[in-house]
Amino acid sequence: MLSFDFQKFFLSLFDFLQKLLAARWRSLLLLFLGVLLPLQVFGLLTLELRENEGGFPWDLPILVAIHATKQPQLDVIAVNLTKLGSVWTVSPVVAAIAFLLLLWKQWRALSYLLTTTIGSTIINRTTKEIMHRARPQLWDSPAPELDYAFPSGHAMTSMTLVVVLVILTWGSIWSWIILVLGSLFVLAIAWTRLYLGVHFPSDIFAGWMVSIAWAIGVSLIIKPNLVQKTTTETPPATETSLLTEETQLIGED
Repeated sequence: MLSFDFQKFFLSLFDFLQKLLAARWRSLLLLFLGVLLPLQVFGLLTLELRENEGGFPWDLPILVAIHATKQPQLDVIAVNLTKLGSVWTVSPVVAAIAFLLLLWKQWRALSYLLTTTIGSTIINRTTKEIMHRARPQLWDSPAPELDYAFPSGHAMTSMTLVVVLVILTWGSIWSWIILVLGSLFVLAIAWTRLYLGVHFPSDIFAGWMVSIAWAIGVSLIIKPNLVQKTTTETPPATETSLLTEETQLIGED
């Protein structure tokens, strides 16, 4: 009669899980903090907004406080600065980066750049049409907007660009420079949207969360800055070739 050693089975399973977590804890932590958590926050904001058309209790006080700093000079700064976060301004920057990656034959990085930036725009437009949230009407804005508010397109565009650049340059000194300067850029764009009265703070926050989740999530699939380890028997992998696991998934020899 066959016997099964449950103790040995569970010890082997525990040992495997322990080794797996030790090897993959960074990826799991990134998945949790960079994808799952931001998506949960975005989902909670979306559900709350669907159930409560009045929005969030912290939206109006923040807008009123920012509007209290209104000055003619700040109007000019906000109107001009906010243009830097527009998809029409960011698109040429993305196109220039894409052209360089094309020249350098960085196919994986190029695929990541285009997938993430185009996808972010699609997510933004689709969500706006689904949510139908009206923009604030608290005062006459120096730069009024006519479409829907949730989530903020400027917040998503600026955050997506910064996260993409950080990921593409990860491992170099440039990633930290971009992280610092990019954070200031993202905050400045957010301030302009609130100062101009064309977005609620929750629109900005939701845009940030979904952009972070999308950009990091796509990077975990495409792996834009992945470098394969090679041996003397194997020719070096380049950005123009698929990984072994990717070749196997699509059934190529």
